Amino acid sequence: MPALTDHLPLTLRSYRSLAAAATPFAPMLLNNRLKHGKEHAERIAERCGETAVERPPGPLIWAHGASVGEMLAVIPLIEHIRARGFNVLVTSGTVTSARLAEHRLPEGAIHQFVPIDAPKFIDRFLGHWRPDLGLFVESDLWPNLILGSAKRNIPLILINGRLSEQSFARWRYLPATISTLLGRFDLCLAQSAVDAERYGELGAPHVSVTGNLKLDVPAPSVDGDKLRAMRLAVGHRPILAAASTHPGEEALVIDAHRWLRRSFPGLLTILAPRHPERGPGIIDIAKVAGVPAALRSEGHMPRRSTEVYIADTMGEMGLLYRIAPIVFMGGSLVRHGGQNPIEAVKLGAAVVHGPHVSNFAEIYAALDDAHGSEEVADAGKLAVRFGAWLTDAALRKSVADAAQKTVEALGGALATTLSALEPYLMQLRLEQRS
Repeated sequence: MPALTDHLPLTLRSYRSLAAAATPFAPMLLNNRLKHGKEHAERIAERCGETAVERPPGPLIWAHGASVGEMLAVIPLIEHIRARGFNVLVTSGTVTSARLAEHRLPEGAIHQFVPIDAPKFIDRFLGHWRPDLGLFVESDLWPNLILGSAKRNIPLILINGRLSEQSFARWRYLPATISTLLGRFDLCLAQSAVDAERYGELGAPHVSVTGNLKLDVPAPSVDGDKLRAMRLAVGHRPILAAASTHPGEEALVIDAHRWLRRSFPGLLTILAPRHPERGPGIIDIAKVAGVPAALRSEGHMPRRSTEVYIADTMGEMGLLYRIAPIVFMGGSLVRHGGQNPIEAVKLGAAVVHGPHVSNFAEIYAALDDAHGSEEVADAGKLAVRFGAWLTDAALRKSVADAAQKTVEALGGALATTLSALEPYLMQLRLEQRS
């Protein structure tokens, strides 16, 4: 049998060699990440392919996504696969996604941190778990993970495939590299026709459009007691929310709050940072701005004097979206690419966003065209839009209704994706029976 490195382009051979050479330095890297809260202390061995969790007997389907967004998108698919009786292993690379997995994965699904992309760690991981099918979510394409899986003849399918204009432009400078990696996938199931065209041009052999799984994610659940307590605490105050914000955006939202609070007495702005550990830093921003603030992670509820309430906790977006009728979606006033508005829309919020939404370009374009969301360019225009919707409840409701109709019309990716996976699931079931 030819070696794994045979016929690989120079870029991938060099990458594999450098990754192997750097393996002894992995503990140093992991310890540094641990100091910055980017690793889970009790599970750090998983990043080296080690685990105390046994592989379950029978066919094992492995789903891999980079972080929270990818995991949220794939959870309904995992639920369907588990309901069919298949074992499921889910890997991701962030602490926040691990917390989400703990609360949201169906019973029996196993979560592990994806190993560092070094041949030794990948071989150890694959040798232990021996997956029968690999589902890579969106665009997290680690070369050694892909090549090692292909070497073991694990069928690979890219699901909910997305390729931004920037990523597409970068990969075009390395055509042999990306075509080699994409060539290891049996199927590429793309979110849109644009994504499918890009994947095809880069060398994916079998591409089809199945839609965006994030559109089929159900509205997040909520703890009834917490919802009642929050509604009691906020009463009839006017409420705004900023969800999944990134550095630089919290100051803009707080500025908008300051401009509005005279016109709307009792105004409460809820800030939910994309990374909850940034909560204390946002408190400092509010203090400098002279705005009374409180942290949810410290057990505080919004008091009458609280103007900015920082929801720096995990798994409570369902609570936030049920409380706030107007939501600014973060990652869009800074050059991040925007965050997913679907959950907010499904719970009836009127959504406003900045211009930088390349991560969800098609979704936001459809919402904007249907007058189901609105784009703003800066804090001043954000305050104007907030003020207009706080003043005119009928206008706000028309925006939220248009958004819900748009999202409903764009759905269906879950059923299409399951249909594409069906031959592979059937083959695994037949092999198990034989």
